[in-house]
Amino acid sequence: MKALHMIAWILVIVGGLNWLLVGLFDLNVVAYLGMTLARIVYILVGLGALWELFTHKANCKMCSSMSSPAKPTTPTM
Repeated sequence: MKALHMIAWILVIVGGLNWLLVGLFDLNVVAYLGMTLARIVYILVGLGALWELFTHKANCKMCSSMSSPAKPTTPTM
């Protein structure tokens, strides 16, 4: 499962960086791969995002260690 998590994470990063380049410079790096390969990459990035969306809490050390939100402390006098 860790390998699948890492692959999904890398795909989400690739997709995010590609969107950053599209937004800043109107440069779609994935589109340079050709129509068929770009479509495959887009599908993989989307599947990676869905995987991270549904499994993030179980895979993330920070999320799994926070079983409940921190309770505010009240000062005692």
